[in-house]
Amino acid sequence: MGMKVIQDKYDKKKIQTLPCIHFGGRIIVIFTERDADKAVDYLMRQTMLGIDTETRPTFQKGKVHQVALLQVATHDTCFLFRLNEIGLTDSIIRLLEDTAITKVGLSLQDDMRMLKQRRPFIPGTFVELQKEVKDIGIEDNSLQKIYANLFGKKIAKGQQLSNWEADILSEAQQRYAATDAWACIQIHKEVARMKREKDFVLERTPEPVLAVNERE
Repeated sequence: MGMKVIQDKYDKKKIQTLPCIHFGGRIIVIFTERDADKAVDYLMRQTMLGIDTETRPTFQKGKVHQVALLQVATHDTCFLFRLNEIGLTDSIIRLLEDTAITKVGLSLQDDMRMLKQRRPFIPGTFVELQKEVKDIGIEDNSLQKIYANLFGKKIAKGQQLSNWEADILSEAQQRYAATDAWACIQIHKEVARMKREKDFVLERTPEPVLAVNERE
């Protein structure tokens, strides 16, 4: 097998031509405090977790919703904590403040800020994927572009602006939310492998050539 080729900036148009990837494991929706306790007990026995959040979109200027969903995935199971129903329970805080488990996410600063608006806590050990991919020369910040760059597959974004506070989350919403959290683990593991095995080549996007009159 030849060297893996990655781009510093992935062409957004190219993403549309790629095959879709979906999380294929178990998805468990949590909307009681008791179930949250049991889910956290399970998650605290893992060594690595992928984390993401979803917030109901707002289409009115100045109106902001609180974070509605916290997704926490292992390699084969994803728990969807319905924060709009249960808030940040003591057990969820315990998970977020944990310092032993590697918890991987993207734009974690934004997620933590949104979560803290529900209830203050001190974030434990987290790995920021944007920083990790920057270390190997990838300049993109979006999960979709990073995943496409590393794996040649598309994470569909059709559910992103759906109502995350709906009484029942549709199967499509659940699959979308779980895929985002699970993809964080896949990216983290692949970047670690690439660095370890040094089997990748970074292609840089050529700078646009300026016309003569633009140079002046």
